Amino acid sequence: MTYKLLDTVVLDRDLPQHGLRSGDLGAVVQVYDPDGLAVEFVTASGKTQALVTLNVKDVRPVQDSDLISVRSVA
Repeated sequence: MTYKLLDTVVLDRDLPQHGLRSGDLGAVVQVYDPDGLAVEFVTASGKTQALVTLNVKDVRPVQDSDLISVRSVA
């Protein structure tokens, strides 16, 4: 899968050191060749929760069957 800037992606694994869980939504903010991405994850109010560099295998595209939910990170 090829991602571009500002694509919305779904995290495919837990990243507890960043307070992130599989299923969290993020936005691609940088693409690194050949298979790296910088992804920003934000709270519902828009505060950055984490900005992490990931492999494209760590995320997947959003699908029509995905449902958005809210959880507390505090």
